[in-house]
Amino acid sequence: MKTLKKSGDLLSMDDAYIWHPYSPAPSSIAPHLVKSVKGTRLQLDDGCELIDGMSSWWAVIHGYNHPVLNQALKDQLDKMAHVMFGGLTHEPAILLAEKLADITPPGLSRVFFCDSGSVAVEVAIKIALQYWLSLGRDRKKHLLTIRQGYHGDTFAAMSVCDPVNGMHHLFSEVIMPQFFAAAPECRDDAAWDGHDIEEIKNILAAHSDEIAALILEPIVQGAGGMRFYCPEFLRQVRALCDEYDLLLIADEIATGFGRTGKLFACEHAGVSPDILCVGKAITGGYMSFAATLTSEKISEVISTRGLKMLMHGPTYMANPLACSVALASIGLLESYPWEQRIAEIEALLEHGLSPCRFLEGVKDVRVLGAIGVIETHEPVQVQKIQDRVMKQGVWLRPFGHLIYTMPPYIASDSEIEQITHAMCTALAE
Repeated sequence: MKTLKKSGDLLSMDDAYIWHPYSPAPSSIAPHLVKSVKGTRLQLDDGCELIDGMSSWWAVIHGYNHPVLNQALKDQLDKMAHVMFGGLTHEPAILLAEKLADITPPGLSRVFFCDSGSVAVEVAIKIALQYWLSLGRDRKKHLLTIRQGYHGDTFAAMSVCDPVNGMHHLFSEVIMPQFFAAAPECRDDAAWDGHDIEEIKNILAAHSDEIAALILEPIVQGAGGMRFYCPEFLRQVRALCDEYDLLLIADEIATGFGRTGKLFACEHAGVSPDILCVGKAITGGYMSFAATLTSEKISEVISTRGLKMLMHGPTYMANPLACSVALASIGLLESYPWEQRIAEIEALLEHGLSPCRFLEGVKDVRVLGAIGVIETHEPVQVQKIQDRVMKQGVWLRPFGHLIYTMPPYIASDSEIEQITHAMCTALAE
């Protein structure tokens, strides 16, 4: 039997064998060894305890080690951990599909389960392309999107990420060319400027016969810059998709399940997409899982014409453990007044981050729902900022020009205040 490794040995092994995300190998910034997690807290191996202001990349909305979610996994494990979804089905997948069709924007009645957010986007793009191919309109094979967006790290997803300021410009010569329009500048409907939609109108007027779908992150652009834009832009986009006969894909992987103050960000504009991608918080951060939803009309066309089937099928599609914990996570969200709590978190973030507006080097401070962002004029020094907030008992992961937080919904008022204080203090130093 192997003996347990000491922390120094484990970190040396990490350095020797693991390739961390968006890092060289070995990592240029040594990772911190997590010993255990509970509630909003990370317990590091060196005894340090940190409030997780990132919800583990925005997914752990109910906190760690939640008894309801733990029990859902334990109960399902006694029945089956996994079974193939080709030719077979199971109760957790059926109940979850029904629940997702019920809570998402109207008209989305078909659910395709995926492994991750990037794969959900791949499936959405494949659905859009296959829809038009099934109708015999094979010129419609490109996508339109807005700059500053991020949709994942797989190849089709990379093709609709920002081509200049995104993370994938290295692959620009080998990914599918797409159409890009300027991202909207208006932050709320009161400031709506029709100029924000003009480039999309011009592209569609010239190329709509080549465009299968318009894909965007509704209201909040996440990893591409944590930008917020006004609902009117989304309404205009929906109308243009209808006018020019293309599908609207909403990537709600980051915004779904309450993060912006609405269950889904599309609700801010009162629109329904033709295809919807969800992930991240769908399992409360317990397992990698996602789903792509579409309308009965689209699924019927693909199912009755051409190949008469959607050409996709992940091995771990509709994993029973993931479906069960997703059902439990959605049920947990519905069990308390989460909208009120998100509004309270929004007010706390606004109050706590407002002093940063007057700090030298700060370009913008913005808050929406349980999202708080400080944007700087110059790129942040990630290691320095991270060290400073950790000294104040907070875990954050800055990037680019951004120091931001997306805390768990269960974070207390005092924990939110500790997070915002750490952010402001780290910048002030």
